[in-house]
Amino acid sequence: MLSLRDVSVDLGRTRALDGVSLSVAPGEIVALLGPNGAGKTTLLRAALGLIEARGEVRLADRDPRTLSARARALLAAYLPQRPQSIWPITVEALTALGRFAHGAAPDRLGIRDQAAVDGAIAACALNELRTRRMDAISGGEKARAHLARALAQQAPLLMLDEPTAGLDPAQALGVTDILRRHASGGGAVLFSTHDIALAAGTAHRVVLMKQGRILADGPAEQALTREALASAYDRNAELSRHGDDLVVIFRR
Repeated sequence: MLSLRDVSVDLGRTRALDGVSLSVAPGEIVALLGPNGAGKTTLLRAALGLIEARGEVRLADRDPRTLSARARALLAAYLPQRPQSIWPITVEALTALGRFAHGAAPDRLGIRDQAAVDGAIAACALNELRTRRMDAISGGEKARAHLARALAQQAPLLMLDEPTAGLDPAQALGVTDILRRHASGGGAVLFSTHDIALAAGTAHRVVLMKQGRILADGPAEQALTREALASAYDRNAELSRHGDDLVVIFRR
């Protein structure tokens, strides 16, 4: 669904991405990890053709830099970091914005559009909040509403920038359940996070980045070695398994 080959991005005088190659296949969840400034957000934006990049970028075998916004939205749903919700609209109306690429809007939803909105609201456990205004709910509830908007778009590829930031542990696990369902239905997910354990327990592959380069790419227990974690975070760390869960411990 997504392929990057030798992609580089310069932001001013800073090399934000440096020769990055990455692919995401149908049915796959891939997590981007790394310290602040590693290039995770830049990678997501370059993959969507939202910023100028050198190298080959393919979204469903098409160059996203040549696509219209509507055509791109039918292929990939993008959720940026801390999306703004300053409008006094309801959770349901915000979710319905995800149907714009299909020619719909909150005030003109067809049967299929309404079904997509209802399904997204239910998936994000927002049924009791659907008539509440966005400026009258909590930060975690807003984050789930924006995720519902992305799901309502019904694009095969979800690209999410820190989708669990600011969520409590139960809500974060609920988001990972949504990602798994999307992938099990034949979709694909590429998301960034600072929660290493959550990524390790959710993603089929983790991509560890630093200073615009990929340090490791593979299943968590293979990619997140002591050496790779120390190189990325400049701290001694170890990924270990406790029962069915993977945890990471950083040491001073």
